[in-house]
Amino acid sequence: MTRLFNDPARFTDDMITGFAAAHPGHVRAVPGGVVRARPARAGKVAVLTGGGSGHYPAFCGVVGPGFADGSVIGDVFTSPSAARARSVAEAAEAGGGVLFLFGNYAGDVMNFGLAARQLEGDGIPARCLAVTDDIASAPADQTARRRGIAGGFVVFKTASAAAEEGAPLDEVVRVAEHTNARTRTLGVAFDGCTLPGAEAPLFTVPQGRLGLGLGIHGEPGVSEDTLGTAEDLARALVTGLLADRPADAGDDGRVAVVLNGLGATKYEELYVLWGAVARQLDEAGLTPVRPEVGELVTSLDMAGCSLTLSWLDEELERLWLAPADTPAFRRTPPPEPPVDDAAARPAASRRPERAAARASGAAAEVAELAVHALRAARDVLHRDAEELGRLDAVAGDGDHGRGMCKGVDAALAAAEKAHTDRLAPAAVLAAAGDAWAAEAGGTSGALWGVGLRAVGAALPADRAPGREELASAAADALTAVTSLGGAEVGDKTLVDALAPFATAFATGLRSGAPVSEAYASAVSEARTAAENTAGLRPRLGRARPLADRSVGTPDPGATSLTAVLTAVATLRATTGSESV
Repeated sequence: MTRLFNDPARFTDDMITGFAAAHPGHVRAVPGGVVRARPARAGKVAVLTGGGSGHYPAFCGVVGPGFADGSVIGDVFTSPSAARARSVAEAAEAGGGVLFLFGNYAGDVMNFGLAARQLEGDGIPARCLAVTDDIASAPADQTARRRGIAGGFVVFKTASAAAEEGAPLDEVVRVAEHTNARTRTLGVAFDGCTLPGAEAPLFTVPQGRLGLGLGIHGEPGVSEDTLGTAEDLARALVTGLLADRPADAGDDGRVAVVLNGLGATKYEELYVLWGAVARQLDEAGLTPVRPEVGELVTSLDMAGCSLTLSWLDEELERLWLAPADTPAFRRTPPPEPPVDDAAARPAASRRPERAAARASGAAAEVAELAVHALRAARDVLHRDAEELGRLDAVAGDGDHGRGMCKGVDAALAAAEKAHTDRLAPAAVLAAAGDAWAAEAGGTSGALWGVGLRAVGAALPADRAPGREELASAAADALTAVTSLGGAEVGDKTLVDALAPFATAFATGLRSGAPVSEAYASAVSEARTAAENTAGLRPRLGRARPLADRSVGTPDPGATSLTAVLTAVATLRATTGSESV
């Protein structure tokens, strides 16, 4: 149970404030996360770790000399937005470029990828690497689909050490890729974790059983087994990892080892388990190099542990053993006092300001209707938040309802301000989309952000949109969402509802039906499609490793999209508008 919090929605913000206050010699808070208190030398590659919070000491606890230059911090178990990633990168960048390191989760891949592209557009070299160490989440011939768990710690350490030595960006990326290719992790859960403000854990494990192949976002194991002795568990973990030994692991048998606690497994238990693991490794002819036993990548208060093996060569062993000094991981004396001189900090990149078009005539009414539509979306999402969270918890982390509420609240505030400034519909919806993505984070936040932007971009600034422009707006939203997320119809995502909506809306408009009738018919198609996702197995995203569990439950993303579309249809009926 997570007991200590103020407002659950501000849990992460309050944590960052306290963390920075507790470690002023190592870190300083910036919008979106933390960076080193003392700026890196000019020309150094900035290695940035990141992901949702709830995993301390990953990711912010390893910021400091010899390790990360900064950490991008999302809400609990939610990928940070591209805006947060970009903000931290701009604060940490010292002239050598940026490397984002994170686990292979759809929201992280999407948002860090967006941030990297934006930085590149600003002239800052930026790269991404998603860690794929969890052998339970996909078979050996599909390693690119594996999620990242505690093995990311080894990847972060070696890449950071290479950057500290002065390696250029491409070389740091190569080290990270090389380490990731040689790193394997297998974990088990004894009981689930509880989100701040929640009254029950995300899952439970029956007495005397364990969940094999857990995720670090509160996901249960992909299968269950009997909980035996520490010796039994050690044998299962080591055997499982050796069966997935990398093809280029070499013959010297030297391995970096991390025996990781997930948050509620006592250190004494971990050391009992380590004694058994060490014997198993010795019998297998492997030599642990500076093994780490303790909590390094947690999942709030989850009871469980994971074992990571990373097969070393001469280069990786040197980097694994290199000095580091961070709040949670130290191999050097304390750092020098932080420099308070703002002039010594790397200057953040400045993107050129773009003048936003002003709305005129009927376009101003369209902008106002967009604000009303977001108000309707806010009301329905807050009404359905608990149910959306329940749907998401079946095979995910249960945060969908909360994330949608945070996103729509921010989007509405931004849209209201833009409308007050008499901006055109495109600017109003762009502001709403950016705010939704920045505040909600995660996969849904990014997708709603680009979708709203795409709708706005299709609307004229000097008149009400025509029928073809309305059809294009729906089609462009679908294209933006599928291009960013990579989902197709049948993957059990919001695309399953958005695609039939866009198709039906365009068909109705082009047949000559009134806009209201075309829209209502399209919403009906989307609602049916969303309900039908209950029979699908997810093929993308965090729910994929637990696909069978989600069969029988509709997709929360498709459900929330349909709820919003329905609310907007109701708004149209009450206003009688044919413009939007």
